[in-house]
Amino acid sequence: MSGQGCARRHSPLKLGPYGGSQRPTFTTEALVSSNSQVGERLGLKPGNVVQELGWDSDVDDSVREQIENLIDADLVDGEYGDVVDAVLLWWRDGDGDLVDALVDSLTDLVGGGAIWLLTPKVGRPGAVDAADVAEAGPIAGLATTTTVTLASWSATKLVAPKSR
Repeated sequence: MSGQGCARRHSPLKLGPYGGSQRPTFTTEALVSSNSQVGERLGLKPGNVVQELGWDSDVDDSVREQIENLIDADLVDGEYGDVVDAVLLWWRDGDGDLVDALVDSLTDLVGGGAIWLLTPKVGRPGAVDAADVAEAGPIAGLATTTTVTLASWSATKLVAPKSR
């Protein structure tokens, strides 16, 4: 078989209309479900009180629902007036001053609690430059600890640094 190359073991790659391989498409719900429980990935537990700030019509309701199912309660808003275990801050490019929003998010947050900054993933409308998040956190007195993907949103965990 000289000159013929390797024998093919798999079916040939199907090319899409633009020459790329065809990839399966997923709904937001399928992506969120495949990411295991959203609330668990965010370190939330049943009974936690979670405050939601920056809600708008573009937020991912399946993310919200999974968190509410895990904590067995509704998310509370900025008017809650009591301490909360975590804050979900939905943020888009053009929403204003991120440092101010992060500082405001600390108002009701219990010591040791986390702010989860949810921003549209890169390439989506309203995506926030990662450098802006990296810069805003320390100015607001927060440290970035991890980032996870939740469907079409990126979730960045910010916490107050531990005292030395």
